[in-house]
Amino acid sequence: MNRFTYSPAVLTLTGYDLSLPNLVEAARAPGPVGLHVDALERMRVNRLFAERIAERGDDVYGLTTGVGVRKNRAVSPEEMQVFNARLVREHATGQGPALPADVVRATAILLLNQLAAGRSNVRPEIAEQIAQRLSDGIADVHVPVFGATGMGDVAPLSHLVLGLLGDTELAAGEALPLIGQGSYVTAHAALAVYDAEILLETLVTLVALDFEAYAANPSPFHPAAGEVRPYPGYRRALASIGHLLGGSQLADDPRHLQAPLSFRDAGSVLGAAYDTFAFCIRQLSIELNAHQQNPLALMEEDRMLPVANFDVQALAASLDFARIALAPCLTVQNERSIKLLQASETGLTDGLEPRGADPGHSLSELAWPLQALTAEARLLIQPVSAEVGSSSQAESIEDRLTMAGLGARRLAEMTELGFRAAAIACVIACQAIDLRGVDRLGPTVASIHGAIRQHVPALGPGDPPPADLEPLVEALRGGLLA
Repeated sequence: MNRFTYSPAVLTLTGYDLSLPNLVEAARAPGPVGLHVDALERMRVNRLFAERIAERGDDVYGLTTGVGVRKNRAVSPEEMQVFNARLVREHATGQGPALPADVVRATAILLLNQLAAGRSNVRPEIAEQIAQRLSDGIADVHVPVFGATGMGDVAPLSHLVLGLLGDTELAAGEALPLIGQGSYVTAHAALAVYDAEILLETLVTLVALDFEAYAANPSPFHPAAGEVRPYPGYRRALASIGHLLGGSQLADDPRHLQAPLSFRDAGSVLGAAYDTFAFCIRQLSIELNAHQQNPLALMEEDRMLPVANFDVQALAASLDFARIALAPCLTVQNERSIKLLQASETGLTDGLEPRGADPGHSLSELAWPLQALTAEARLLIQPVSAEVGSSSQAESIEDRLTMAGLGARRLAEMTELGFRAAAIACVIACQAIDLRGVDRLGPTVASIHGAIRQHVPALGPGDPPPADLEPLVEALRGGLLA
């Protein structure tokens, strides 16, 4: 599969080996979804175990008892159908507009992957019904944006389950595992991290464009810098930028011995982000196939074990870290792009006007939206995983939040702003390269310059800044520079 071109394919879930690229592909190119035969058997065996536990009268949260403030109230078999229906409907309290379709589909896939692991109380028939709905398409399922606290996504998952299962009757213990785990926050995080990685690679490529545009000295990207400071991400950034600049005339003819820090430090800033995202992806890869429910079926000990696996603090904290690491990549990009508009910095024309044109502002006015986008993105770095809940909620037992869903949403918002800022940066860098001379470029950057010019033509004398950068933004999202 090409990483950036999706095509429908059968996704078979086992509960244990779902990868980030496979989830993104299945979420954004809807196609058939199935369950591995071993997963169905695990679910069948575990359901029989749950029924035996219930029949012998064990107190099991959500199986033979109520939940939340009703945790100490027994639920009889005769009450179970009404209890399950009310549990789902009463928790469908999400607010606001609908989540994006790819987030909803990714959430449903992760919910199904949770069930496929065979550690919950849900019958295989329910899982097969969800798989069929996914295969048929779930564009009509409405899940509101607001309402998840990152401690079991009961609000968004209740909306999702109602949309997937409708009035399907749920058996004892089935409602809670369908709505009391982190499929939503994990799904939203997965899509956000995937897109943010593409943005990060785009920003790495933009460094090479900016160096050519500024005619900066490329010596900071010599491999020796990484040999004496051996952070993996730093070494990776140096190698990537050094490769992009291969064959350039810069090494033989830089304008300055040392360029400004926003140029020279690019490897350090982007390398730190590489290391941060590597950590974030490790956390996410575990969470994609982790049991996130309460209780945990422990057949080897013949009991249902109360746990707190719905607490996704590990994921929430890594999302905060990802935003903190991504923001400096955008701020240094902003600074380089603004410098490229100044004749005193570049030795070119003010605003990168075509030579011989009547005086005007040319691309200078792009500085304002660029700075606005960067400032808004930077304001999204505030960590949210340390937020607190009310100790009065549910008789003081629901007194913690991770807010992982908000962390994911803010990373997605930062990434969207970043792609728009990157599009402006592309326009500025390519115009500077045109004025300085495309023949100076190495083959890789020359190819990148040409690819951008397919979406935004060079500025001619008297031309205003490009009015519509949406085609370029969309191309960057799709990996044009990654």
